[in-house]
Amino acid sequence: MTKVFIIGLPRTGTTSISVAMLDYGYAVAHTAYTKHAFHLADVISDSPCFCDYQQLDKLFPGSKFVYLERALSLWIPSMQMLINKMKAQLDFKTGTFNPILKRTFNETFDLSTTAEPDDAEHLAMCYRRHQQQVFNYFKDRKDLISIDVSDTDSLMKLLSFLDVEYQGVPCFPHLNIGRKVACWKEHKHPNKVNSNSAGPEHRKFFEYASR
Repeated sequence: MTKVFIIGLPRTGTTSISVAMLDYGYAVAHTAYTKHAFHLADVISDSPCFCDYQQLDKLFPGSKFVYLERALSLWIPSMQMLINKMKAQLDFKTGTFNPILKRTFNETFDLSTTAEPDDAEHLAMCYRRHQQQVFNYFKDRKDLISIDVSDTDSLMKLLSFLDVEYQGVPCFPHLNIGRKVACWKEHKHPNKVNSNSAGPEHRKFFEYASR
């Protein structure tokens, strides 16, 4: 099965799309921090995909990529909430989060070099910069689709892009609304892939250089 990488930023619907794909027979990892997790999963979203999509494109040729859009008026306050909730644990020296998660957030949102990383103008700049980088990288290619999960036809567009027939009412679930961030952890499904799955190389990650 072709790998599908969800490369939208956090708080653009990565959990909603991940949960939806479980019911279409895909093995899904919402975040993946080991080589084995990437090999087990058909769909991988969030960190490190939103940051490392260029490297993943080379590691997994023939993959498909899904960029998630969200109105800045909705995304910025949601991202401000997330950064303020996570920033202590994203610190390179003292934070307890996975090193890959810390790297991807710091690279994408300039957390360690910006005085106020939750500033609205700063976040808007990060969003636009990331969007432009994605669109520039995939220019004139057919393996990227851009959707907004709040659009009523977005799931149908995605399934068409993946050559999958839709089942039932084709719409994404609305998850992690407001201050909620743990819907993926709470959702039970046999197709979920553990982000830290250990394989023959234990919990080793890919040896590519970050941007």
